Amino acid sequence: MMNITAKHASVLLLGCVLGVPVAQALTLDLPAAARETAARDSALARSAVPQGPFADGTVPTVEIEGPVRRRAYRLPSQALTPLQIIAPMRAQLENAGYELLLDCNQQSCGGFDFRFGIEVLPAPNMYVNIRDFHFLSATSRQDKAVMILASAAQSASYLQLISIGEANGDIAPVSPDQTRPEPEPATALLASSDLAAILLAEGAVALDSLDFAVGTTALSDGTYPELGVLAELLAARPGLQVAVVGHTDTVGGLDANIAVSRARANAVRTRLIEEYGVDPDQLQAAGMGYLSPRESNLTETGREANRRVEVIIVREE
Repeated sequence: MMNITAKHASVLLLGCVLGVPVAQALTLDLPAAARETAARDSALARSAVPQGPFADGTVPTVEIEGPVRRRAYRLPSQALTPLQIIAPMRAQLENAGYELLLDCNQQSCGGFDFRFGIEVLPAPNMYVNIRDFHFLSATSRQDKAVMILASAAQSASYLQLISIGEANGDIAPVSPDQTRPEPEPATALLASSDLAAILLAEGAVALDSLDFAVGTTALSDGTYPELGVLAELLAARPGLQVAVVGHTDTVGGLDANIAVSRARANAVRTRLIEEYGVDPDQLQAAGMGYLSPRESNLTETGREANRRVEVIIVREE
């Protein structure tokens, strides 16, 4: 087995269900520096487990039903490739009698199309670099499965573990002394899953979950899954150029609103460049003020809808 760090943290991926003795559990070793960023469990769900790379417009899958345990981890940059992160866990799965279904990297998996055809926890908890990731799926007796996804970025690496169909029973609850990220709002999850498809199909999409206080231009430090998805799309299509465009309501004068909307657009552009590594040449920023409303400014609901930032495709070379 490849020793990826001097010390490993043993994590219970399978056998985590209530009533299953620890002795029966499969343990997977993680690098000691791995820090959990997200945890999502389902007592019963039907999951699509990839068994082949993207082909003919889809990712071929096999459905497995049972309890599902999802975990994401962030690792400080350690010069490890995604394969180096996954290889020790692959060996453990094979030693435990699991049969590999799919073992591929960003090229052999199918790149951008594969990544958006599989289950991935929202960014920034799990970030996938389209240029550098590795995926593995494995099954045991056709009623259990494990999916492992690792990706390397400039400042950190990311790891996602999903287990399906362990034993009967409920997933063990999170210990109250463990800190978990708050679940993203439904609007953020919708944006993260649909943003790329809408932008490519329609040429524009609104980033509705961005948080700016009224009259300010600073983007808050919240969780914005759609920024991670946008960054992945731009990395996968280096010839794609987009404009980040800010909009406001009609409160205040036109010049002031144009200045605010432009500053907000620049704040989003800066976040994409500095935190997600987007090529600056792929991003423009502009402000429209209140000149392009999507709802009436006569109601508070309409004004709130008009305060937004959109992404518009400029060209693709």
